[in-house]
Amino acid sequence: MARLRDPDKGCPWDRKQNWHSIAPYTLEEAYEVADAIEQEDFDELKGELGDLLFQVVFYARLGEEEGRFDFNDIVDAICEKMIRRHPHVFGDAQHEDEAELKAAWEAEKSREREQKHDSSSVLQGVALALPALVRADKLQKRAARVGFDWPDAAGAMDKLLEELQEVQQAVDAADAEAIKDELGDLLFAAVNIARLLGEDAEQALRRGNRKFEARFRYMEKLLQAQGQEDLAALDLEQLEEAWEHAKAQERKKQ
Repeated sequence: MARLRDPDKGCPWDRKQNWHSIAPYTLEEAYEVADAIEQEDFDELKGELGDLLFQVVFYARLGEEEGRFDFNDIVDAICEKMIRRHPHVFGDAQHEDEAELKAAWEAEKSREREQKHDSSSVLQGVALALPALVRADKLQKRAARVGFDWPDAAGAMDKLLEELQEVQQAVDAADAEAIKDELGDLLFAAVNIARLLGEDAEQALRRGNRKFEARFRYMEKLLQAQGQEDLAALDLEQLEEAWEHAKAQERKKQ
C-alpha cells in the first residue's frame, strides 16, 4: 500500500484517493462479500474478503500518512474493544444465561456511545449511511431496549395493515408528500414484523429479490421458447400465465 501511494513511483489512481473517495468502494466490497456468502461461493469469498481487507489497509495507510493511526492501531483498537465487551471470557464476570449476557453487552455498548458522543439518546450512533432497512432495524432495536416495542409480532402486523390503509388514503387524496410519508411508515412497519419474528429484513428482501429474478428469468425463457421474443407486446394475462408456470416449476424443485 505504501508503494502504491508513493509520490514518485506509486500508482496515479491510488495516490489521488482520499477518505471520501474510497468510502463508496468499501461499501461495494462489503456487499460483494455478502453476495458470495449468500451464493455459498467460498472460492469467490476468499477473493472478496481480500478486497475488503485491502480497503482496511488503504485507510490504515491514509491514517499513517496523516499521523493519525496505522494498521497496528486498528488491530489494537478492535482487540481492546472485544476484551472490554467480553469480561466473561477475558475477565471474572459471570452471566446466568444468554439474556443476561446480551444485557451486559448492550450496557457496555451504551456506555461506549455515551463516552464518544456525550448524548443521552439511545438512538445515538445509528449511522445515517446504513441501508434503509438495516437502519430501521437498528433504530427499532435501540427503542426496544427501553421498552418501546410490541410484545410480539401480532401488534406489528396490525400496524402494517393500519399503515397500508393510510397509504390508500394518501393515494385517494392524490397527496404526493403524504404518499411518500405513508410508504415510509409501511416499510418501517414491515421491518418491525421481520425483527419481531427473529428475521433480518435486509436478508429477507434480498431473498425475495433473488426469487423474483429467478422466476422472471424462467418466464422470459418460457415465452421465448414459444416464439414470444418481445415481452412488452404481450398482455398482462399472458404474462401472468407464464409467471404462474414459473412458480409451479419452482415448487417442483422444492
